[in-house]
Amino acid sequence: MLKEFLDFVLSRQDQILKLLSEHITLTIFAVLLSILIGIPLGILITRIKKLSGPVIGAANIVQAIPSLALLGFLIPFLGIGSKPAIVMVFLYSLLPIIKNTYTGLTNINPDMLEASRAMGMTGSQILRMVQLPLALPIIMTGIRISAVTAVGLMTIAAFVGAGGLGYMVFSGVQTVNNYMILAGAIPACILALLMDFIIGKVEGVVTPQGIKTGDRYSKTKKSSHIPKKVSAAIAGGLAIILIAGILTSIGGKKDTIVIGSKDFNEQLILGNMMAILIEENTDLKVEKKLNLGGTNVVFSALKTGDVDLYVEYTGTGLVNIMQHDVVNDPDEAYNIVKEYFDKNYNLKWLKPLGFNNTYTLAVTKETAKKYSLETFSDLAKVSDKLILGSTIEFSTRPDGYPGLKEAYNMNFGDVKAVNGGLRYTAINSGKSHVIDAFATDGLLKAFDLKVLKDDKQFFPPYFAAPLVRKDTLNKHPEIEGILNKLSGLINDDVMRDLNYRVDKLNEKPEDVARNFLKEKGLIK
Repeated sequence: MLKEFLDFVLSRQDQILKLLSEHITLTIFAVLLSILIGIPLGILITRIKKLSGPVIGAANIVQAIPSLALLGFLIPFLGIGSKPAIVMVFLYSLLPIIKNTYTGLTNINPDMLEASRAMGMTGSQILRMVQLPLALPIIMTGIRISAVTAVGLMTIAAFVGAGGLGYMVFSGVQTVNNYMILAGAIPACILALLMDFIIGKVEGVVTPQGIKTGDRYSKTKKSSHIPKKVSAAIAGGLAIILIAGILTSIGGKKDTIVIGSKDFNEQLILGNMMAILIEENTDLKVEKKLNLGGTNVVFSALKTGDVDLYVEYTGTGLVNIMQHDVVNDPDEAYNIVKEYFDKNYNLKWLKPLGFNNTYTLAVTKETAKKYSLETFSDLAKVSDKLILGSTIEFSTRPDGYPGLKEAYNMNFGDVKAVNGGLRYTAINSGKSHVIDAFATDGLLKAFDLKVLKDDKQFFPPYFAAPLVRKDTLNKHPEIEGILNKLSGLINDDVMRDLNYRVDKLNEKPEDVARNFLKEKGLIK
């Protein structure tokens, strides 16, 4: 197992190093921001006592908000990418820094402060020369807590297209690939420990010698020249990372097409497919913001201009976005969404790719045999005895479980909403009995599940097609013709096979996309 994991890491080392660099940059930005704001706030509330309750209380409230919920609140205001991720981690990092700064400064012996005043020192001199040096160990502890916590929190950055090691973790969950999960989780753990170690060394260097005691002082004194050199090297390295991050974030936006995707492998394959086509046939630069979560996240990004295009499904556009009644005719559904999105969102649906990735329900063959399940109606009769392990989005969408309950009188004994590929893990381990799936899921084949028939045709057609901002097409009209080359090339079987290569054979979505385009003669 160890050998297979090491082989996987070596095969993805460039990607892992890139994601690690992104993770470090994002984390440092967030922690530095929290230090620059948290310490002054901590000082301020020691001077104006009546502010201490509201400020610390507000920081406590932010800590109580679930991270994904906070991120969701930020997306409408900041869009997707690094901004909401940095702000989210910054807000979570504030409390330990503010609280420790306040605690450190207020617990200094009053006699020392009185002696300082008797010596004629001003308030600012007392703060700079007495209070801050004495409180520094406690302040640094708050910074260490914030920095270590920030490393873990920043894995969620991948949810909004900011990159980082969370991309490997989320991708691994989607594909039920433990090696991929570990390839993201292990570097994140090491980074957190390294961050704690580095800040501990910095604390040893900056803490005044007079307030160090015992063994800690003697160790620091014996090797004081080493931490300074190490700290200087670290500071230089971090500065390079930060500068590179800044230059990357502010540069190169001109003539750049940003391609988004949702958070499952089919979308990653199609997103890479469109990116490669545009890169190979134009001089445009392409930026990929893939694995952005559910429909709401990526569609919001498209509307705000953070993303120029992504692949959407007609059924999702019709029922989930438009809140329209189900239309079973594929052409009629396509024409309805095309006209509506043009008029209301200034977005254009390009030609359908050819496959219908409709929702379905799947069970293990053992469950199907036990309850004689062939159709959704059969399932409805015994649903109260079974557990549905669906995606979070399916459990709330009108064209998901809520609609099924009404159409089929389907009421499961329990519903356990999980994310992505975890539902396949759950049904395979017996934690659930039924899962939602897409007709083209490669994992259906990988886990040898039985797909039930939607005998009342509840689910609308979900034909995939690129959805593009019209202002992007006005600026770069050649994109439409390039992407329409994919029209009709991908049927259900082809898409299922492409997904299987990623889901089961562990091929990279980009490689699968590129090989398909080569086979079809669309690139060399």
